[in-house]
Amino acid sequence: MEGLVIKKNANLFSVEEFSSGQVFLRHASGKTEESGVYVGDRVQFDESITKVEERKNLLIRPPLANLDKLFIVISPLPKPDFLLVDKLLIYCYLNDIEPILVLNKIDKASETFVKNTKSIYNKVAEIILTSAKECSAAALSQKIEGVCAFAGQSAVGKSSLINCLLGQNLAKVGNMSSKIDRGKQTTRMVQLFKFGKGYIADTAGFSMLSLSFVTDLEPRELSSYYPDFLKARAECKYRSCLHEGGDCGVIKAVSKKEINEERYQNYLKILKELKERKKY
Repeated sequence: MEGLVIKKNANLFSVEEFSSGQVFLRHASGKTEESGVYVGDRVQFDESITKVEERKNLLIRPPLANLDKLFIVISPLPKPDFLLVDKLLIYCYLNDIEPILVLNKIDKASETFVKNTKSIYNKVAEIILTSAKECSAAALSQKIEGVCAFAGQSAVGKSSLINCLLGQNLAKVGNMSSKIDRGKQTTRMVQLFKFGKGYIADTAGFSMLSLSFVTDLEPRELSSYYPDFLKARAECKYRSCLHEGGDCGVIKAVSKKEINEERYQNYLKILKELKERKKY
């Protein structure tokens, strides 16, 4: 039989068989146990999982395979971490994942917040407006296809959106920490929930993303993952320009407000991290 791994509990896997939709509990065989089995894997199985099909991608933290779409969730509160958003976008481009930016808690968002966010990312990713509190997520539900995950800071409403979409309280919702003005992490494991043409995963790891995922990325390659830099890069004097100074088309575009200043500053921060990592 062939199926999709939708849950892992210790060494026991829940596998949804493709033709029937029936879920089987299986252990991995010796060979597959050695190579590893992850939620999102397409597998062959009988009394145990005997083969893992070739993966589109494999994310170690969170442990998830074959991710098709990543919904990057931000909200007016907690204050958006656009540096994290930019890292997640690079993460998507490196792993062949379609990014979609979700502006949640739109019932609490000012017109200025929405306008400013769109001005930064309208050339970078598709943007969807939602409200988990009012369960207004019709536009979002139409985008669920393949294996999908939600990412972003704690307390932006990732779990609430999942519960809204599924119509059940399957994903645990946390409260905002009043002392530190950011959310408390509530998601402890990866599990796929079936929805429409695809599956939804609630994951903890994406909110703790570091640059460990780009160890093979050279500093000179970074701007290639900024689609809003593409036109301006052609105006740089030197092909190997890092866009830090000199006769640089990107810097000129920033001064003309053709590229958002905050996004450019985040680019410089990521570039600095990359250059520091290359020293070791």
